Amino acid sequence: MRRIILGSILTLFLVNLQAQQMPLDGQWRAELKRADGKSIVFNFEWKTENGKPAWYIRNSSERIHVTDIQASKKGDSLIVNMPLFESQFRIKKDKSGKLISGYWYKGSSVKTQVMPFVAKRGGQRFPVTGEAMTNISGRWSVDFQTNGKKTDAAVAEFTQRGNVLTGTFLTTTGDYRYLEGTVSNDTLFLSAFDGVHAYFFTAIIGLSKSISHGEFYSGASFKQFWAAVKNDTATLPVNEVAMYLRPGEERLHFTFRDLDNNPVSINDERFQDKVVVVQLMGSWCPNCMDEMAFLSDYYNKNSFRGVEMVALAYEYSTDRERSVKTLRKFQQRFHVKYPMLITGVTASDSLRTEKTLPEVTPIKFFPSSIILDRTGKVRKFDTNFNGPATGEHYLAYKREFQETIEKLLAEEVSPAQ
Repeated sequence: MRRIILGSILTLFLVNLQAQQMPLDGQWRAELKRADGKSIVFNFEWKTENGKPAWYIRNSSERIHVTDIQASKKGDSLIVNMPLFESQFRIKKDKSGKLISGYWYKGSSVKTQVMPFVAKRGGQRFPVTGEAMTNISGRWSVDFQTNGKKTDAAVAEFTQRGNVLTGTFLTTTGDYRYLEGTVSNDTLFLSAFDGVHAYFFTAIIGLSKSISHGEFYSGASFKQFWAAVKNDTATLPVNEVAMYLRPGEERLHFTFRDLDNNPVSINDERFQDKVVVVQLMGSWCPNCMDEMAFLSDYYNKNSFRGVEMVALAYEYSTDRERSVKTLRKFQQRFHVKYPMLITGVTASDSLRTEKTLPEVTPIKFFPSSIILDRTGKVRKFDTNFNGPATGEHYLAYKREFQETIEKLLAEEVSPAQ
């Protein structure tokens, strides 16, 4: 009897050991479970790189490379840290190696958000039960509604190839980045996950260039309704996010500490006689991630021409150590060589502008930029950033930015100025 028991224990041990060593490489379909029964779906590829696990999270053409994957202290689970943001998964795999489960944790200004997570082998994002009845490629005018009242205007840009649908929504407070999904019969499904955004859209497509019965799910609990009509000339209102100098002002005056705790002032010598871009951002903001990627690359290629930049960070909390930790991720990920300053004022503070940049009207939108000429005067407020997922809108943003910088660099500056 003793031999039988020992044999059974050894068998169970070997089976468990085999499961733990079973490679997880391949395509996975993941779900973040909401309390209302809805799931936010995304795809990732699990790979082994140099003997270590890595994820590639897919959102349309975007691939988010995740390499910080470690065993927990107890050794009974894995901790998957997203490369940016305060975002991580804590997961376990079942004995078959075909199912992963656990939780997603995301930091916020109030408390850590926790959502159940499950992933199964397979690459299909949404099931397709029939051919698409119509093609919705193009531009759409969108209304989001809460409790039956219109709350936000937006523009949707969709590209459909057969059943495959990609696109994004542009709003006055930023775009929804890379969305991916399907059109099945008369129903569309779109979703995205980037470490902060966890989005799921669904709606019914009409035959008369209309989309109705739309539902938008974000994170653990947020929900809105939406509808759209085809409109090739749809635009967004600009005044809702516009910033201006206050009467009598023409320059900025600020001093904040960088990530190494050194004071940096806009009046420092490094900014003198330079065209300066003041970036207003936060390490919690995916659109800021996209802007940082562009600005850092532009700076690294053009700083020798007399261009300077400085980032002012408005974080989730006033905890400096917490802010430094998340901002370091941005700095390293995008090879940021210009100063990143911690304002010490949270993004949710209603007096954030008065406490940091009293010379300007309220900051309404992150990211935003303020461009100064070589004399230090404010020459432009850039509050209409559109990220790479917006296609031609992103290209237009880059052209306008570059034209502005070139114009200011070409200006002659007299000693009197």
